[in-house]
Amino acid sequence: MSSRVAILGAALFCSLLPCHIASAAEGDSPAGNYGLGEVIVVTGKTKGVQATGVVSTVTSEDIQNRGARTLEQAISLLPGVNVRTGGDGVPRIDIRGFRTRHVLLLLDGIPINSAVDQQFDPALIPTENIAAIKMTAGASSVLYGQGGLGGVINIVTKKGTAGLQGVVAAETGDHAPYAVRASVSGGKGPFDFLLSGSSSRVNGFPLSGSFEPTSAQPAGYRHNSDRKRSNAFSSIGFAPTGDLNIGLTVNYVHAQMSKPSTAVNDPFDPFASTPRYERVPDSDMVSVQAATDYQATARLRLRGWAFVNHLSEQDNRYDNAGYDSVNLISGSFQQHVKSTIVGASLQPKYDLGRAGVVAFLLSAERDSWVNSGSMTTDVDTFSPVDLSKALNIYSTAIEYELSPLKGLGLVAGYGHHWQVGPGEKSEDDFSALAAAYYDVLEDTRLKASLKRSIRFPSLRDLHDPSQGNSDLVAERATTYSAGVEQKLPWRSLASANAFTTQARNLIQTDQATGRSANLADLRFKGFEVAAATRFVEPLLIRGSYAFLDSQDRSRAGRDQQQYTPRDKVALEATYDFAFGLQPYVSLAYVGNQYFYTRNAVTPVQKGKLADYTLLNVKVSQRLVRDKLTLYLGASNLLDQYYETSYGFPQAGRFVYGGFEFRI
Repeated sequence: MSSRVAILGAALFCSLLPCHIASAAEGDSPAGNYGLGEVIVVTGKTKGVQATGVVSTVTSEDIQNRGARTLEQAISLLPGVNVRTGGDGVPRIDIRGFRTRHVLLLLDGIPINSAVDQQFDPALIPTENIAAIKMTAGASSVLYGQGGLGGVINIVTKKGTAGLQGVVAAETGDHAPYAVRASVSGGKGPFDFLLSGSSSRVNGFPLSGSFEPTSAQPAGYRHNSDRKRSNAFSSIGFAPTGDLNIGLTVNYVHAQMSKPSTAVNDPFDPFASTPRYERVPDSDMVSVQAATDYQATARLRLRGWAFVNHLSEQDNRYDNAGYDSVNLISGSFQQHVKSTIVGASLQPKYDLGRAGVVAFLLSAERDSWVNSGSMTTDVDTFSPVDLSKALNIYSTAIEYELSPLKGLGLVAGYGHHWQVGPGEKSEDDFSALAAAYYDVLEDTRLKASLKRSIRFPSLRDLHDPSQGNSDLVAERATTYSAGVEQKLPWRSLASANAFTTQARNLIQTDQATGRSANLADLRFKGFEVAAATRFVEPLLIRGSYAFLDSQDRSRAGRDQQQYTPRDKVALEATYDFAFGLQPYVSLAYVGNQYFYTRNAVTPVQKGKLADYTLLNVKVSQRLVRDKLTLYLGASNLLDQYYETSYGFPQAGRFVYGGFEFRI
């Protein structure tokens, strides 16, 4: 225990040193990017641990072209990514078969996964403050700590630049939704700042004209699919010298949301989930981060973070589709959920010259969860909900990079992690990475990696009153990957990556006991190919294909993991005319995903979701010396009917338009 206390003390002390975290950056960060927000950053040609992995970057320009309003829309075209929405009404981002709880989400290098279940709602993350999204699929640096079995998503926010700039924008569309936003940013001397705010409302998304109405869901607009969100964001930077940077960011989100119930109201359907009528009438999330980066000597660099993430949410489950009572049916509830993560980390990095580069990690965080309210046990009979749990997570890691020959890079890393709950047993486990890349030709790079990753059980896994199990142990995954990157003539690039992952001890509900247990034994193997070209300067074309074979060895009657597509194709293109017109088109095909009868139904039966193709288009026109942009777009232009979970129809054609004015 004393060693963990020492780690926490060192991390807290050093994270507050006057060093503005280039959060893993070497050299200057791009203008407009909050350079303190990256845990692994390089300049020039990619090298080190990033060169050995599969890293995809979505820029602010990509986000604007796609008309993406929230995180899941921004990254949905990336190979290996599957966005699905089920009974909880929240878009879930899966990477290479791993669920959202196995994806580490960072905002400027700081984890923002929920302290309760380690998931996140990407629809609460607007895109207007995003400079870049960097997604690492599969094997990643041990400096990220525990948790990222499937991968890591790091959101790098914008920062102010010299002078004073401002943006005002608004958008509306079918069924009178709206989205408005404004920001002001600037910089002078050692100071920079960015202030922004936004608000959006969706009254309910339109269903496809091909949807067949049911007793639970008529045609038109999806029942109980309304959402409201307001966001405020600020970033302040101070760089008194060339070696010292200090940064502070504050993010606040207020939201109200509803969770659509299943559209299948048939108690004899073995695949359909039980109808649930839920709403979140009030949700507040606050995130505060202080970051530092200090080039102490020509060889030693110190970076540190300290952060607090807090979520307060009212969650109600009603008796019926009228959403007007909670006192009639057992299982209805009104509860207030509070969760908080407080943490700090220190990342020293030392350049050994020809002997390589070594980086260290010391980090500590405390996760807490408080539930209060009442649950209905019988007609007009209630049971109080009163739960308060917390745990600590500590990590230390070392990562060594060496380039013994020109074009050859070697990486080795080891991390050790502890999870401790007051008055309960503690657990520790390790992560490890071995990777290499080799530039066989100037334009040809080969790479390979081996990564062992772990994820500790969440507070809900351990302590949920109805399903928790305090005897759970860490989930483990081992990933082998290899790939090639090729620069082609005419400003073109291509890549191919193959991987296989073995995941054990994954946590799921034990049907015999109704409690969470380390049951799942999964195998994932697949490959991803991607290409991009700008053979004509104004034209950009990208395409990718991802194949994923999943094997579920944990339960009888199941041979594949449900809701895990085998095939995904993504294409997009845009052309920027000299007179300011810019058309954009994207196409995504998702096929061969399966599902099974609901839990406790025997014998197990298998079903297949319909394959689907989504076509999105957008046309924008820049005016007034490029200060004003008008645009018109359509998502799901062909009005394709599709589901990503059985019984939960997704949005049909949605037409929208808006403007953006830059001051």
